[in-house]
Parts: sequence; C-alpha cells; structure tokens
Amino acid sequence: MNILVCISCVPDTTSKITFTQDRSSFEKTGIQWVINPYDEFTLSKAVQLRENLGAKVTVLTVGTEETESVIRKALAMGADEGLRINYEPKDSYATAKQIHSVIQDKNYDLILCGRESIDYNGGSVPGMLAQLLGNMFINASVGLKLEEGKAIIVREIEGGKETISAALPLVIAGQKGLVEESELIIPNMRGIMSSRTKPLEVIQGKTVDTPVHYGSFESVPPRSSVKLIEEDRLDELVKILREEAKVI
Repeated sequence: MNILVCISCVPDTTSKITFTQDRSSFEKTGIQWVINPYDEFTLSKAVQLRENLGAKVTVLTVGTEETESVIRKALAMGADEGLRINYEPKDSYATAKQIHSVIQDKNYDLILCGRESIDYNGGSVPGMLAQLLGNMFINASVGLKLEEGKAIIVREIEGGKETISAALPLVIAGQKGLVEESELIIPNMRGIMSSRTKPLEVIQGKTVDTPVHYGSFESVPPRSSVKLIEEDRLDELVKILREEAKVI
C-alpha cells in the first residue's frame, strides 16, 4: 500500500507576521517554519498505518528551499521518502494543480491532508486535489481504519459524528482526533539521524494559470488601550460606553 501525506509548511505561531513594504506579499525574513498542526495528525496516522499494514509513506510539500528542514522533520517522524515541488504556493488552486501534476501517475492508494493550514485557513486544497484526481474526498476526519481494500472513516458533522466506508483510492482531510494528541510522533534521535539519509526528491513546479490574484495585505490593527473601571462605579461605565465608545 502506498500512502501520500501532503503537508503544508506554516510560520511558527510565535513568529511576528509582517508584509513587504508595498503590501503585495508576506515577509519571510526571520520566519521559523513548522509542519502545519493538522498535518501532524495525518502524518502520525500514516506512520501508524505503515507499522500495522506494512505501507510505504511518502510526504510531499509545495514550497521553496527553506521548507526542506520541515520535510526532514517529517522524515524523522517516520515517513519513508520526501517530495518537494519547487514552487511558491500562492493560492489553493495553484497548489492543488502542482500536486496533481506530480502524483497523477503514481497510483497512491490513500492521500492524507490536513483539513486546512493555519496560515490562510482556506481548507480548499484537499477537495480540489480529489476533484483533479477523480477520487472520492472525505473531509473533517477524526477516525480512520483500513480493511479489505476500503477505508472506514469517522468524520465530524453538524451536531455529531458519522461513520462511512469508501473504496480506495481516496483523499482524506484529517484533523485533531485522527490520532490522540498523546500519539503525535515526536522525532527521537534515531529518527533524526535516519532522516538525513532518506530520499528527498525535488521536482520543479510548472507554470499554473490561476484565476486568483491578491490585491494587498494589511496587518491587524494594534489593540487599543484598556480602561479599568471599579466594579461599584457603574454610572461611570455607562457614561464611557455611551459618550466615548458610543456602543449604547
């Protein structure tokens, strides 16, 4: 069985997010890149399946050279080989097209993606990729078992969960719950050392005609100062809300 895990490299949550002077793009200088947290759940699940079923796990990302350290971490977590499509992902459609162009002839039985990335929170790549491949797509997955050439998936729906079965090949978008947080793989020294010798193939991305065009980016405005009012001074609070904040 061949399993592909698509990972997104996102800024560490402690990174300060800024934009270029002309506000046309994200400023990468000084950014620490990490594996998208949703993808850590799917990669940990893929490694579990490999250990139980003898599957081969390939990890793939679309990105430039600075993302290779993140791929090496994924290899240290247990993936067998890595693929990097050398292309700066600008939108979901272009990203899905790049992945499709590389894997369409590789016959993966199962493709796992995180539900969304925590930078743009688009959540579109897994579904677009499934459409391009002509595969079934299951979103918001919190449970997965493989048996007799099919997948048994538990996914979240409004007000509860549902269990469904689907034939392989299949694209699944996972999230927290796909494995327990205690089962998330933390690379050990042996994994880190072995990751250095695992194959990491770099494939040049293709030119993609995308209908998406960004106008400009703006930073979130700084928070205003906070005014504290003593709990027994309700009249003053009402006056401030009415005359200064103008919310009542």
